[in-house]
Order: sequence, then C-alpha cells, then structure tokens
Amino acid sequence: MKKTIIILTLGVAFLMHSCDFLSIEPENMINPRDAFKNPSSIKSAMATLYLKIPVEDFNYNPMGGGTMPPGYGFNFRDNHSGFSTSFYTDESLHSTGTYAIRSIQPVGGYWDYEGIRNVNTMIGTLPAVQGLGEVDLNKYLSECHFIRAYMYFALARRYGGVPLITHVQESTEDLFVPRSTEKDTWDFILEECDRAIAYLPATWGGLGEKRATVWAAYALKSRVALHAASVAKYWNRAQLIGEAVEKGLVGGLTSADAEEWYGQSIEASSKIIEESGKSLYRPTPSNPVEAATNYQRIFEKPEDAGVEVIFCKAYTDGTTTLRQGHSTDVYFQPAQTRTSFHIWGRFNPTLDLVDLYEDYSDDGTGSSAKLVTRTGGGSEDEYVLNPGEMTGSSFSGYRKYDNPADIFRDKDARLHASILYPGSSWKSVDIVMQGGYIAPDGTPTVYKAGSVEVGDNTYYTYGGATPDRYSGFADIGQGGNFSSTGFSLRKFLNEANSVEGRVLSSTTEFIDFRLAEIYLNYAEATLESSHGDDTKAAQYLNMIRKRAGHTDNIPLTLGNVLKERRVELAFEGHRYWDLVRRREYHSEFDNRIRKSLVPVLDLTESTPKYIFVRANNYYDNDVNGMTFYNHFYYLPIPGISTNNLVQNPQY
Repeated sequence: MKKTIIILTLGVAFLMHSCDFLSIEPENMINPRDAFKNPSSIKSAMATLYLKIPVEDFNYNPMGGGTMPPGYGFNFRDNHSGFSTSFYTDESLHSTGTYAIRSIQPVGGYWDYEGIRNVNTMIGTLPAVQGLGEVDLNKYLSECHFIRAYMYFALARRYGGVPLITHVQESTEDLFVPRSTEKDTWDFILEECDRAIAYLPATWGGLGEKRATVWAAYALKSRVALHAASVAKYWNRAQLIGEAVEKGLVGGLTSADAEEWYGQSIEASSKIIEESGKSLYRPTPSNPVEAATNYQRIFEKPEDAGVEVIFCKAYTDGTTTLRQGHSTDVYFQPAQTRTSFHIWGRFNPTLDLVDLYEDYSDDGTGSSAKLVTRTGGGSEDEYVLNPGEMTGSSFSGYRKYDNPADIFRDKDARLHASILYPGSSWKSVDIVMQGGYIAPDGTPTVYKAGSVEVGDNTYYTYGGATPDRYSGFADIGQGGNFSSTGFSLRKFLNEANSVEGRVLSSTTEFIDFRLAEIYLNYAEATLESSHGDDTKAAQYLNMIRKRAGHTDNIPLTLGNVLKERRVELAFEGHRYWDLVRRREYHSEFDNRIRKSLVPVLDLTESTPKYIFVRANNYYDNDVNGMTFYNHFYYLPIPGISTNNLVQNPQY
C-alpha cells in the first residue's frame, strides 16, 4: 500500500542576502497529487521542504525533541531552558552543567526518511507538471538535490553509512533497503551537491532571492567534503570493532579517500571565493574597538552583512505568528537585563575558550594570550578545585586589578563581541560577575551568600544586594539562571532591541554558511592534503584575523588554522562537529573538567581591588569530569528490530 504524503505549508524558508521569509500564504495542507497541478503551487510545497532542512539553528535541541519525531530535535520550539551543541564542547556550558548530563553524550539523532520521501516525491513529480518550462524545472530539481544532500549529510555524520533511498518506494519493491558503506554515502552526498550546483542560479532576484543559490550548494559541498576527508584521515584514532566496521558501514576509509575529498572541499571553496563576489564584512577596521562593533553586527543583523552571508534562516515573531520565532534573547539574556520570563542566563562560555583568544601584541606567531591572574610569573595552568573552600592564605600571589574589565582590555575584538565578561557593558548596564569577597580581616566568602560593611558601604558576595544586580555564581550547585563560569553569551543577542518576556519572540536570523568558514575550510584542506595553494590559504587565514583588528601576518600552520576556527566560529555549531570529524573528542574529553573564572573582590586594600581565581567549573568538578567514549562518534541506528539494519558498534 502506498503512503499518502501530506505536505504542510508553514511559510518558513532559508534565505539569501535579505534573510526574510518567502512570501507564501500558509495553507492547511495539500496532497502532492494536487500540489503539482500547476507551477504556482510548487512554491508552496517547496517552502515545506526548506523547513525540513536539518540546520542546527537556534531552535535545534541537541538532546532531541520531547516526543522524538523523525527529525528529533530540529525545529524544536518547546525548548524551555535553552540548548546548544556548544554545551557539549569546551566552548560553553549550560548554567547547570551540560543540562544535568553527567557525561558528554552525542547530539540528538536524525532519522527523517519521511522528509527524504517528501523530497523524492517532489523530484519524481516535477517533470510531469504541465506548463513548467525546462529552465524552471531544472532549478527546482537542483533545489531538491540541495535539500536532499543536506538531509543525508545530517544522517552520515551521525551514523556513517545509511540506506540511500532516491525515489518514492512502491509497495511492490523491497522496502528493506540496507545501509550503504560510509564511503558510498559520502560520495552520494557530494554527487547530490553537484546536482544542486548544476542548475541553481547565482541569484534568484525578486522574492526568489531568498532561496538557496549555487553558492549555498558550493558552501554545503565545501563543508561536507571537509568533514568526509577528516573522517577518512583520522577515523582510526578511535578504533571500533564489530559487524558494521567489517562491512565498511562505519570507517574503512582510506588516505586516497581523504585526498580526494580534501580536493573537492578546496575546489568548492575556491568557486565561492573567486566567483561569488562575496567578501568579509567590513574587512579593514581602523582599530580593535571598531572591529568588535563590526563583528557583533554580523550576528545581530545578518541582513546588513549580506556581503559575507551565504545562506541563513529567518524567523517571524512567534508571539504573534504561531510556532515561529526563537527564544535566544530570552533564555540567554544575562540576569541583569533579563526579561519577565522565569528562565535566563543559561549560556555560559568557558575560560577554556576565553584563554584561546589572542591579544594585540601581534608578534607574528598568532599565539593565544591567557588571562593574567597571578603575579611574579605565577602559573596560569593551576586551577582551584572549589573556590568555596578557599582560605585567606589561598589568595596570596594573585594579581590585583582596579576594575574587573581590566584583565580583558587588550584581548581580541571577537572576544568582546561574543562574550559578556565581568565589567562588560551590555544594554547600558555594567555586567557583574563576582563569586565572592575577602573581608578586611582576610576572611573569604565565596560561593555562598553574605555581606560585609566597610565604612559606609555594604559589599555582597555576588556584587549586588538583589538578583537583578548581578549575573554570576548565585545558587551555585543548585542550578539556576546565573553563570557558573564567570561569562555569559553576547554573540547572537540583539543589544539594541528590548526583549519581550515571552518565548519565541526573537527574530534574529541564523547564519548557516558565511565566507569566513569557507576561507578556513580552504586553509585546513590545503594543509591536510596535496591540493590547494599555501599562499592563498595563508592569505585567507590572515584576512580573517585582520578583520578582527590584527596587523601582523601569522604563518600557515594547522594549529593556527584550527585555533582560528575556534575563535572566529565560536558558538556557531562548528566545534562539536570539528571534534567529531577529526576524531579528537575522546582525547579532549577524557574526564575533562572545563574551567571557570571567579572574580573575588579584595577588601583588604584601602581601595577595593579585584582578583581572579582560575577554577574547575563547579558542575564538571562535581562529576569528576566529562567523558566522550569512542563509540559516541556514531549514534545508534534506530528501529533495528523492524528495519533489519546492521547496528553501529557498542549499541
């Protein structure tokens, strides 16, 4: 019996340049037999296919959706505390740890063969639409191949080899399609990218401007090929055994595969760099302050940064339009500027990331510049297990600062544009992140509420008398809405707009592909293979840094490129998959305890000073660190009791 496929038109789409919505009036539902009676109805059906693209955007829940639909956590808007793949990495944590998960776990699954069937229906039906010219037909088909490539990419990087279904299955055929090898799956996805590239236009014009272009297809190919090549080169770093390995359903890739796919990534990246007309947004700032403003603007207003943006997703206000919008500005607003909603401050960047940013010494090396917390050359690699247990003598040897922001003064502009740190100015409010104080008699009070009077002034543990006057460390160990790392999110939040205290009220666009990533893809693939041009790769690397206000040229090394990926693309969803594709997760997260920076107000001085304690994050320390196991590189295949598929190792 054939399945009837119902296509819902929700009027949501991915966009080029303007990052606005496709102008489609929502309809209740249409049967595909009716959807393609004439060309004008195709656009409505296409809008639904765009909605099904598994982009890990603001509404993606890496823990999976509550009812675990085929797309698991994609387009999951009932996300009532805020999630991010960044929480699974060394970039950031949820304010209660990795949302009470006591080990690093793989992101939520994706098994949307219903969505793939919808795309296959479109591909199979479009050629029969009367009145649809060949040029338009080919464009629509290329759009479908782009969407199908994206869907299979989401499958492959989670499961390895998967069933490759390219048409609507009939009841007369064998519906139990076996898994293809991992190599064949990656080759298929790259071929799908080529089919998308074949007829997608460089620009659609008019309302169509807001759909995927050929540059989006090249960007997808650049990312897919780099991921596949990295897995091919490094999959043996995490040895697995079992039937899936023996049959090549996971792993089994060769250095020749890696070389081929690195070359494809370079070729796709080069097409965008040399022919798209794209450029970095405001690439030559006059100083680091301007650089920070420019960088922040990219994510506040992607439509203004269209010169760099290749592909993005837009939203309408979900408080007025059913099931639209996202809640980033609600869930992740620091406590001092929180809305009336009962959840805030859930995104906590780590000291691990903050230490990675350079300063502006610009000595030609590109070396990271750790924050200076100790005097006399004291070690910046020592961390307190629990600052709440420190005694007065424990605070000797710390450097003292007049203002909390002074320790960050000369750090990379992208830090200032991405992270709210102690002393940051946000929405005309000085952000207070304080974990304690040292009383005039030398007695510390850290990680527990308290106050002390000094002269006519009263000083509080967390820097203020009430919770609306501070943003960090309150309720430590009990969970809640205050940073546990000493940092809060700035990137993606809109500083100029007031935020309504309702979920789904944010409309800031999510950038899926931008030119900076393509530059870094090219540079990494060049260093990892015999393809590419070292001179160009070095140029692209340094162009990104100079957009951040740096003036030197650093050497093209793999370490410099990977470090630049982390600071340039922080929180954009890349770090998790970079650790996966390069098979570095299990070594980076082997009882890994991520780090916090705890400002403490020193009242033993005649004028109060600030010291900064490097500390184990409370929640990571509480569980003796976070671990990523080898078999997490592949997720368990769902439904094997009925679909007859070979299961992945150790599930």
